[in-house]
Amino acid sequence: MGKAIERIGNITVGHVGLGGHGGGIGSVRTLVHDGDTVMVRPLGNLAVRFLGVDTPEISLPLPGSSAFVRTDHPAWEAFLSDPFAPHLPPIDLDAGLRDYIAARVGPGCATNHHRHAEAAERGLEGEIASDLASTGLTPEAFRFYVRFSREVMDSYGRLLGWINREEASDDRPPTYNHRMMLKGLALPYFIWPNVAPWRRIGALRDAVPIPGSQARIAETDNRLKQAREWFRANREAGVGVFDTEDPLRLQAFELRYLTQRKAPNRWVIDLSKADNLLIDPQRYYTVENPEDRLFVPDDYLELFLAKGWQIAR
Repeated sequence: MGKAIERIGNITVGHVGLGGHGGGIGSVRTLVHDGDTVMVRPLGNLAVRFLGVDTPEISLPLPGSSAFVRTDHPAWEAFLSDPFAPHLPPIDLDAGLRDYIAARVGPGCATNHHRHAEAAERGLEGEIASDLASTGLTPEAFRFYVRFSREVMDSYGRLLGWINREEASDDRPPTYNHRMMLKGLALPYFIWPNVAPWRRIGALRDAVPIPGSQARIAETDNRLKQAREWFRANREAGVGVFDTEDPLRLQAFELRYLTQRKAPNRWVIDLSKADNLLIDPQRYYTVENPEDRLFVPDDYLELFLAKGWQIAR
C-alpha cells in the first residue's frame, strides 16, 4: 500500500477517497458538508514522526540519489569514511562545523550508525508488539492514539505527534516517544514550537519565549524537565546511544544534512542558560549536550528577533 500523503518534488500531495458513513462509504450527499468541505478517507498509509526524539537512520538516500539504501551497505561505509571527498557534491559548511564532523566520521562510522539504528528499530517494534499482546487485540482491531502539537504535519507529509496505544482508560503507559527516551534508544530533538511549554499557547507570536527565560522554563515545565533528565541520566549511565564502549558517533540529523549536502538551517537556543542568544545553525555543536538544544526553524527567526532575541556573534 502506498502513502496517503507524500512529497513529490517540492509539493506535498494527498490521496483520498470518499469518506465513511453508516458503516460503509458515504454518498456525495452525506459527505459534502458545505460548499468548501467534503469528508474523505486516506487511500494509503500515514506515517507518524515522533516529536521530541531523533533516532539513527536504518536507510537513507546517498548523495545524488533518491533511492533509500540501508546504512549497513558498503556504499555508506565509503561515504562516511570521508563525506568531504572531492568527488562528492559540495556542501557549504563553516570550518568549525566541518572540523567537528570530521572528528566523528571515518572508518566504522556507518557500522556504528546502523548498529544503533537497528537497536532503536527493534526497541520500538518490541514496545508495539508488547502492547498488541497485552491488549489481546488483533492487528486489525489495534488502535493508536496520536496527540498532535502545534504543527500537525511536516513537509514530507508525515504526521507530527506523541503516539501511544489507544484505550478507554487514562491508565495507558508512557507514549512511544517517551519509551524511546527512557531506554536510551533516541537522542533529544526539541524543535520549537512543538515542545511542551510552547505548543499550547494561542497565537504563535505569544509562544515565542521571553529572552532569557529558557532555563527557567526548562526547569519548571514538568514534561520538558523530565525528558531532559532522562537523556542526562542515560548519558551519565552510558546507556543506548550513549553506550560507553561504542556511543553513537553521528546524530541522525547530522547524517541527513551530510547526505542531502545542505548545511543545517535551524537556529539554536541553549536551554541551560538565561541569555538572549540565537546560536547560528552551523554552531549548534557549541551547545555540548543535546538535551540543552532548542532548535528554532529559520522560518520563525523574525518572530524571535521581534521579541528581543539577538543573533550570537
